[in-house]
Amino acid sequence: MFYLWLIAAFVLGVCAGSVINYCFFRLPLEKSLFWPGPRCGLCLQPIRWFDNVPLLSYVLLRGRCRTCGGRIPLRYPIVELLTGLLFAGLFYAEIGQNVLSLPYLQMRHGAIAAGDIPAAAWAVFGSHAVLASFLLLTSLCDLDDMAIPLPITLTGTLIGLACSTLFPWPFPDEAWAPPQTVSYVPPRLPAGLYAWPLWYPLPNWLLPGSRQLGLATGLAGALAGMMVMRLVRFTYGMSRGIEGLGVGDADLMMMAGAFVGWQPVVLSCFVAAFPGLLFGVIQLLRRGNQPLPFGPALALGVIMTLWLWPFLGDYDALRLVFFDPAFLGGIVGGGSIFLLLAGLLLRFVLGTPRSEA
Repeated sequence: MFYLWLIAAFVLGVCAGSVINYCFFRLPLEKSLFWPGPRCGLCLQPIRWFDNVPLLSYVLLRGRCRTCGGRIPLRYPIVELLTGLLFAGLFYAEIGQNVLSLPYLQMRHGAIAAGDIPAAAWAVFGSHAVLASFLLLTSLCDLDDMAIPLPITLTGTLIGLACSTLFPWPFPDEAWAPPQTVSYVPPRLPAGLYAWPLWYPLPNWLLPGSRQLGLATGLAGALAGMMVMRLVRFTYGMSRGIEGLGVGDADLMMMAGAFVGWQPVVLSCFVAAFPGLLFGVIQLLRRGNQPLPFGPALALGVIMTLWLWPFLGDYDALRLVFFDPAFLGGIVGGGSIFLLLAGLLLRFVLGTPRSEA
């Protein structure tokens, strides 16, 4: 039964991929999603419902429009297949293998393996599947046009805030109680849909599992994701003399922060440097020194941080940094100085940008 649910997750992902294609085709051009209905991009004739079945219609039509015979871009079935595999991978990893190390899922491992998926597990999968869909859509837009439309990230942020309010930490493990002993280093916190709460120790007006805590966690994540990227953009741009990041990158991390909370989204900004470096080397070898869309690297950084958090959260040093104002302020200040010096060094080595010459 578990593998039947896995197939269902794949089918759901393929359908989501069709929606992503539809939004990708319309939103960057500021077209309505509701009118007119799906049409061929060549002859502009309406596409009937039986010619719009994800993956299957492309195969049956042999990749051509039924009306004009024009070739349907291969990108459409690729995105649908990729999204289906993404959903199936999320379901298998997070629900089947419990890579997030959620105690609630661990206690129900046997039932889940038999195909009895509890509602809380569907909530975890659904929230991250929606996040992955938005990250994929924004990455496609960034790759295609070096721009991330604000309506996409704003809609994703609102959905993320709704998820944070409906499923506040430590959901789905709602039986956690804070330890009675007081320690300088914050204790290991149970993982939930949101890895950590807004702060530790929580103030009296933000109780674990409360809607207020959930909304505060989502708002803090959205604000942190946006501010960190804008700080990087401002600091690097001031020292280097050119823009290193677009505003859309900050909007993307604002959206991601609403889904994961402020601690993971801050760390994911640094994790994203690794896939960003890999993508940069590949583009340098293929096209030379050209602008690189950073949205896909940020999207991968968010997913990587989300899955690595069970290991990262066990480190006392990380908890101390994120829950101590002095340490946190030192990291922010030191990082800003490092970016400023790095930009000045690059400006010295590579010279003044042409726009300023």
